[in-house]
Amino acid sequence: MSSPSKRREMDVMKLMMSDYNVETINDGLNEFNVEFHGPKESIYEGGVWKIRVELPDAYPYKSPSIGFMNKIFHPNVDELSGSVCLDVINQSWSPMFDLLNVFEVFLPQLLLYPNPSDPLNGDAASLMMKDRKLYDQKVKEYCEKYAKKEHITNTTPEEESGDENISDEGSVSSDDDIAGHADP
Repeated sequence: MSSPSKRREMDVMKLMMSDYNVETINDGLNEFNVEFHGPKESIYEGGVWKIRVELPDAYPYKSPSIGFMNKIFHPNVDELSGSVCLDVINQSWSPMFDLLNVFEVFLPQLLLYPNPSDPLNGDAASLMMKDRKLYDQKVKEYCEKYAKKEHITNTTPEEESGDENISDEGSVSSDDDIAGHADP
């Protein structure tokens, strides 16, 4: 086993053994999702995001690819793709960093100290610079609407509400209809 693959395995295992919920994709260590909670005492507190992590073959010499799977309102995160504009990950990555650094330092710092002068989300950057109170309010609205535990599970809220509609329709039907469905 080569050194980069040992390091990849060690870093992923270290992340799995920490307080983070890690869900591997295709049973490999190259692609996985991590449950990430907004930093305490911030406007993102209470938010829960599913972060997609892809490790390149050259990891740790090449940085991981990091993206938010559910929506977040932030100047340095693309609202549609979830791509993160983070200098440490994109330009200043070093093999000295590991995956725990990403989730314990880099992402919390990104949320605590957005950089509106280098935006991926121009609307968020503009609002942050023009009206911080309204920006904070919109961040909290996004957290409520898109960043709750139920938003990162495999079942979507639409599917859940669809199931409720089916059961509601079933309760409205008459006994004759139910008896009719039982015949082969």
